[in-house]
Amino acid sequence: MKIKEKSTLIEVYKKYDVSVVGGGIAGIAAAIAAVRNGARVCLIEKNCACGGLATLGNVNVYLPLCDGRGNQVISGLAEEFMKLSISDGYGRIPDCWLNDRDIESRKKFRLKVEFNPWTFALELEKLLVKEGIEILYDTRFCTTVKKHGAITHLILENKSGRFAIQTESIVDASGDADVCFAAGEDVVGSRKNVACGWFFYFDGKQVKKRIFSHRYDPYNRKTYGNRGFSVDEKNGTTMQILSSRKNIRQLIEKMKIENPVLYPVSLPSISTFRMTRRLKGQTELKETDEGKKFSDAVGMCGDWRKPGPIYYIPFSSLYAVKTTNLITAGRCISAKSAWDIVRAIPVCCLTGEIAGTASAFLQKNKEKKFSSLNLKKLRQVLINQGVIID
Repeated sequence: MKIKEKSTLIEVYKKYDVSVVGGGIAGIAAAIAAVRNGARVCLIEKNCACGGLATLGNVNVYLPLCDGRGNQVISGLAEEFMKLSISDGYGRIPDCWLNDRDIESRKKFRLKVEFNPWTFALELEKLLVKEGIEILYDTRFCTTVKKHGAITHLILENKSGRFAIQTESIVDASGDADVCFAAGEDVVGSRKNVACGWFFYFDGKQVKKRIFSHRYDPYNRKTYGNRGFSVDEKNGTTMQILSSRKNIRQLIEKMKIENPVLYPVSLPSISTFRMTRRLKGQTELKETDEGKKFSDAVGMCGDWRKPGPIYYIPFSSLYAVKTTNLITAGRCISAKSAWDIVRAIPVCCLTGEIAGTASAFLQKNKEKKFSSLNLKKLRQVLINQGVIID
């Protein structure tokens, strides 16, 4: 059965040069890159804090900026954010990446850190405010208004009701390709998400961290079996959260048998999906593209899972195909078998910086399409910002 929703006129709140949907690491990087390049920016986040999985999900490992062979391959905002994440002294960059520059030591110790999630969330928010970015917390992206193949308005909703913002360009950093999906882009979903969780607990002496992950859903096998969770199902997110929290409860109960004083102090406050839905772009990055120098490469990264591989990020894996002024960042970029590589914090930050810079570049040069941007000039701007392209 279907019902008809009442149509109504809604207020246009403001106009922005760049609107970023999603306040995770990719979205924050996109917003900061755009505003530093002269754009008027709005950041839309459905939760009440920024940082996404890195903060609200307690995934407090800033994965490597290096290739595992002693070479730094990601810099720019990704390096700035890494230093910001440990500004309270919780974590420390390995000495070999700070002082001695010993290549053999750098091969043994990758350029990564652990951080306090809430310090990072507070510092990221402070930076966003300092840069003059308008944040809309507790605000959901609903849909788009398109004209002649371009998005003219985003429809949003929060406790004030439903409203619109006018925008010149959009960065989809939702993590789930929500804007791409609403705009009619071809998207690819995943059903491989499992119950998982990162949480902190107090053992009577100190706060410690615990991680768990399961291959299937023990909460409701009749519904999900072994195929995992999907955001394309109406209750998919809810079931992933319920299953994950049930596992946390069971794990804590087992831990309490050995230590009755133990209790949790920080649970994930968002769903802990790894990969949900992404853009199917002009180029889909694959694991077999290792070392491939795309003609439109705008950045590079290593593989957080193992030392050695290098991947160049093609610009055509970021921008939309059917929507001229839409670009993606983070885990919803067009990556096929390399999806698990690009979802890591440093690559999310990198693609966010690229997308935000390109969005401001689009506005500054009065261009209408991301696909027609002058790549040579865009690359030079990115290099000036510290992005490593080759």
